[in-house]
Amino acid sequence: MAHQFFFNPYILDNLPAPEVGFDVVQDISEPRLRMYVTSRGAKTFFVRRRVRGRDKRVIIGSYPDMDIETARDRVVTVLNESNKKLPVRRKKISFHDFWEIYLKNKVRRSEDSQVKLVRAVNLHLADLFDKNISEISERDIKNVVSKIHGVAVAARMQEVLNSVFKYAIEQGYAKTNPVENLPKIQQSRRVSPLTDDSFLRLIDAIRAVDTDVMRNAFLMLIYSFLPKSKVLSMRWEDLDFNHYMWRDWPLSNMAVVLLENMAQYGDWVFVGRCKNHLADPRVAWHNVVNAAGMPNLRMDDVYKFLMRRLKWAADREDLRENMNKLLEKYSLY
Repeated sequence: MAHQFFFNPYILDNLPAPEVGFDVVQDISEPRLRMYVTSRGAKTFFVRRRVRGRDKRVIIGSYPDMDIETARDRVVTVLNESNKKLPVRRKKISFHDFWEIYLKNKVRRSEDSQVKLVRAVNLHLADLFDKNISEISERDIKNVVSKIHGVAVAARMQEVLNSVFKYAIEQGYAKTNPVENLPKIQQSRRVSPLTDDSFLRLIDAIRAVDTDVMRNAFLMLIYSFLPKSKVLSMRWEDLDFNHYMWRDWPLSNMAVVLLENMAQYGDWVFVGRCKNHLADPRVAWHNVVNAAGMPNLRMDDVYKFLMRRLKWAADREDLRENMNKLLEKYSLY
């Protein structure tokens, strides 16, 4: 067992050397820090770690070339570095084939979101598909990103590439990340004009809409906590009034009451032209947001506003209860 004491220069300078072999001493201030003292008087800081049940010792530095405080500070760093798995250098692989691996192992999205991501990658990053991922350079990345129209899309694709190459390095398919030194693409992000007060003005403007279909569709944007695309494409057959559900999504009490009071005919809840579902009622929405004093408000801003304030719950009944409480907060009952 190592002798334990508080490491300080006076004690370490005067430690007696063993006659043969070496002695081990241990710091009380940082118990993971130890020191070899050899028969020739050499003093070396080290730490211990277990690898597959075996004791391994990692050298930190020699005393007095390295002072005590530096050795203490280095303990955590040295242990973290020594515990890192060495990357296995694998055979060459194309960007396309590695993208499939990345998509399978790292991407956790809804089905619709994943389809959009795959479509964007196939459209904007196709020039990289046939290249070996280990041979793709910073210049290749710049050329691909520069061809993308739209700052937001270009920024998103650069973020995706950065994540892909980080994973490639972890898996041993690449040694460097050609994206990490590229400047981040600056975006002028749009700020939603919705606040608690303006949200109430919006509700008043929606309730004043003359057309039943438009009024109910816009109210459903609020009551359902769903984005525009899902609200407007609702089918009656997907609604379960016994369990207050739309597909696998719970519906608030306000949403259920609204739907039960609507006439049920045809396939679609909100019928548009040619007996299809309502697609993009931009004129009616334009009139509503102008009346509410927010001409730049988008329909999906309502969904984002509510979801940021909704307390999430994995249990559907708890989530539905949280929806009702949030709507009650805005005095919608």
